Amino acid sequence: MQFSSNKAISVSINIERSRAAVWAQVRDIGSHVTWMHDATEIRFLSDQTEGPGTRFECDTKVGPISLTDVMEITEWEKERRMGVRHVGLVEGRGEFTLLEISADRTEFRWEEDLRFPWWFGGPFGAFLARPVLRSIWRRNLARLKISVEAR
Repeated sequence: MQFSSNKAISVSINIERSRAAVWAQVRDIGSHVTWMHDATEIRFLSDQTEGPGTRFECDTKVGPISLTDVMEITEWEKERRMGVRHVGLVEGRGEFTLLEISADRTEFRWEEDLRFPWWFGGPFGAFLARPVLRSIWRRNLARLKISVEAR
C-alpha cells in the first residue's frame, strides 16, 4: 500500500523495544482501545481476530462527534505491516508500519487516507479534520510507546 496522496495523515514514534515486542501489542486489534484515545470499543464482525479478512467495528469519539467505523484488515506482514480499509461512514485506508532502527528500537508509523461523506464536509471536512486527527494520533502513539516499553 502506497500513500502518495497529499491528503494522507502520517504520524510516527520511536519505541525502545524490538519490532517483535511492538508487533505483539499491535497485532491484538481488540486491545487497540487501551492506547487509542479516540477508540472506545471494538467488536469483531468475523470469526477471525487477526490477519487479512478480519472485519470489525470500532466505536470512535472525537470531541462531540461519535461514529462507528467499519474496518477490514487488508494486509498483514508479521512484525512489519498491517493495512486496513475503512468501509463505514468514513472511507479510506490506513496502515501501521514497523521499521527496525536497531535490535531494540522500532519506528512505528501510522498513515491514513480518509474520505468524509458530503454531509460531514467532504474534502473540506477532511482538510479541517487533518490537524485534529494528527494531534490525537500522536497522543495515541505516545500511549502505545508507554504501554510497549512498560512490558
